[in-house]
Amino acid sequence: MFDSCLAWSDGAMTGRLVGQRILVTSADGYMGPAIVELFGREGADVIADADPLTDPAGPAALVGGSGELDVVIANFDLPAYTAKTVDIEDELWLDGFDAMVHPLMRLVRAAAPAMIERGRGSIVALTSSSPLRRMTPQAISYVTARAAQNAFVRSAGHDLARHGVRLNAIAQNFVRNDTYFPPEVLANERFQQRLSREVPAARIGEASETAELALFLASERSSFICGQIISQDGGWS
Repeated sequence: MFDSCLAWSDGAMTGRLVGQRILVTSADGYMGPAIVELFGREGADVIADADPLTDPAGPAALVGGSGELDVVIANFDLPAYTAKTVDIEDELWLDGFDAMVHPLMRLVRAAAPAMIERGRGSIVALTSSSPLRRMTPQAISYVTARAAQNAFVRSAGHDLARHGVRLNAIAQNFVRNDTYFPPEVLANERFQQRLSREVPAARIGEASETAELALFLASERSSFICGQIISQDGGWS
């Protein structure tokens, strides 16, 4: 039904997600490729959707055409830009909410009713730990949009928990990806100095590590974790 969707599976698996039908959004970017690869290898029936879902009707249409979903991975990103408070532009301010906040709410709103009816399901948002401490330089617009995502997960996660539906977020930073930490950034000497100075783990995180955490939150092994913002940033936050 969706040109941007791909049902992904791999014969090699260890079975941690066998029988699970899982939707991954923006699957061609940010943490999408690593999550799709791992989840498919673990036996899930993965719907990897590449649409950014900025159309207000997009999330509901995607969920409605995806069949019965056990798990939704809400993977949204937007490159950060730097502007001090007095230099914030309306268009760029709104871009963060249009790309990350509104699609997350609409996706959860669309997926939750069926999960509530069944009394089970997991939704995992890929957000950022940038709102959890002061950012330098001041990427205020970006950080505010990420903070709104985290606040939504906390509040909506509390609401959904009573219905057996888990909504949690992986708030990451300093994880290898093409949006924020592509190869040219990682190779920069000043960035390497910043990494050793600001990140207690003194290294870049790997997308495969985020995928493993997403798998844990998607599985029943995390059945008592609801409405949480889980930092994954090498101790930065």
